[in-house]
Amino acid sequence: MHGVRAKKFLGQHFLKDQDIANKIVEALSLEGEDETIIEIGPGPGVLTNFLLQKTYKEIVLIEIDRESIAWLRKNIDAKNITIVEGDFLKINIEDLSKSDLSIIGNFPYNISSQIFFKILEQKSKVMEVVCMLQKEVAERICASHGNKIYGILSVLIGAYYHTEMLFNVPPNVFIPPPKVDSAVIRLKRKENISLDCDEKLFKKIIKQGFQNRRKTLRNALKPILLPVELTQDKIFDLRAEQLSVEDYIYLTQKIQKWKN
Repeated sequence: MHGVRAKKFLGQHFLKDQDIANKIVEALSLEGEDETIIEIGPGPGVLTNFLLQKTYKEIVLIEIDRESIAWLRKNIDAKNITIVEGDFLKINIEDLSKSDLSIIGNFPYNISSQIFFKILEQKSKVMEVVCMLQKEVAERICASHGNKIYGILSVLIGAYYHTEMLFNVPPNVFIPPPKVDSAVIRLKRKENISLDCDEKLFKKIIKQGFQNRRKTLRNALKPILLPVELTQDKIFDLRAEQLSVEDYIYLTQKIQKWKN
């Protein structure tokens, strides 16, 4: 095939199914001569080859595996390709492109959550994400409130992006096959990503609530030292997983008003 070995310590599972690779690339809704695409962990370039068939202004490949980088440099030659050796989690996206961009990739399962937190930090630049990851994590990200798998990432990503489960991917289309099913999801940034509340407090409340998800918010948020009269609101009778993004914004506004 390509001779690049998948490294277990990097969480690599190389996709070998060309039809699925094409389907993932086709899920990107933005295409044009002004568009910049970042591919995270291209490995031997199965997605990259389909990206090259598009009209993107620039395709930036971020890869930490030196064997994959050597293979990409030897086998992929295009004017609009930039290969960056490094860890996506440590790279400043601002340095890669001055324009808005989209992200695509088969995310390593062991760091997928960290990748999403990094994307959230750069939400002002990242318009869209199409990625493959562990099905369980994909379902969690796309979950709606009231669901037991709804969590911190569900709320934080849902505050800024529309999320969509696209399709499932079985283990047998990878080398080596992972022990879990995979899924492809798409995030599209919302038109307004400025929340009507203090965003640092918003994140703090969400994290505190889900750290004690079995407790009502009245008890889960005790470390924030809220006055008893404030916690009489019925919203404090609920648990973290029962609140929508809008509910969390309302709760943040309420606490913010008391703090001020």
